[in-house]
Amino acid sequence: MGSSPSPRVQPGSFLTLHYRLVGPGGDIINTFADKPATLTLGSGELSPAVEQRLLGLEEGARATFAIPPGEAFGERNPDMLQWVARKLLRQLGDPDEQYHVGDVVQFPTPDGLGSYAGAVQQVGRHDGDEAVLFDFNHPLAGQPVTFEVQLIGVL
Repeated sequence: MGSSPSPRVQPGSFLTLHYRLVGPGGDIINTFADKPATLTLGSGELSPAVEQRLLGLEEGARATFAIPPGEAFGERNPDMLQWVARKLLRQLGDPDEQYHVGDVVQFPTPDGLGSYAGAVQQVGRHDGDEAVLFDFNHPLAGQPVTFEVQLIGVL
């Protein structure tokens, strides 16, 4: 009787793993220095592009994948660049907030339960009002990312 083969990742597997996502600016997420992550495949915690690459890996495997631009976080969408009037920003947040290019601002979702981020592209006027141009694309949209994983356990 040989030892049974190591379990492999399948859809719905419960995983204990270390992983690291690296974008052009460096680490986005890195659990290697900390405690491992646990997640269920298919629950939306990882992007589908990342999950696809985990399928079939054996418990104990360590692998690194280069994910091409746009696959991990979608392509950049020009419609996600939007001007937001200052008066609306004052209602949503701190009325004295100063906005600078490169700032990332959290906005509440319409239901108030979540939030999404916009990066300031430009501060100026739009339609005659003071306004700020935000980019609501994921910061890694259209960017290549590297995904490194070490599978500790597969259930």
